[in-house]
Amino acid sequence: MSISIGGISSLVDTTQATAAMNQADKLTDAAKGVSSETTEDELLAVCKDFTSYFVEEIMKEVKKNMTLEDEEKDSSIQTLTDFHMDSAVQVLADEVVDEIGGSFTQQLYEQMKRNYNID
Repeated sequence: MSISIGGISSLVDTTQATAAMNQADKLTDAAKGVSSETTEDELLAVCKDFTSYFVEEIMKEVKKNMTLEDEEKDSSIQTLTDFHMDSAVQVLADEVVDEIGGSFTQQLYEQMKRNYNID
């Protein structure tokens, strides 16, 4: 049994796309679940998740715009690199939000708390 690099690359692409869709769906479901009966802790968790996702997407765009394309680089290796880089960006985005994203998260939290009349 042999597995080609192209097959692995395709599998990684599919896994990346599925993970991104799952993350966006999870965030959407959490936001839709917010109501006047949501606890403050649950609301704060939703706001923090959204902030992390937002920062992650910004970081991915910055990375994409600052990275030079290497015409000679093997596309399957690039796919694997991108897969691991996305995981690293996700962790880094969470860290950025924990360290310096508090004011944005807090503003979002306060606004949603007012909108949904959460005490």
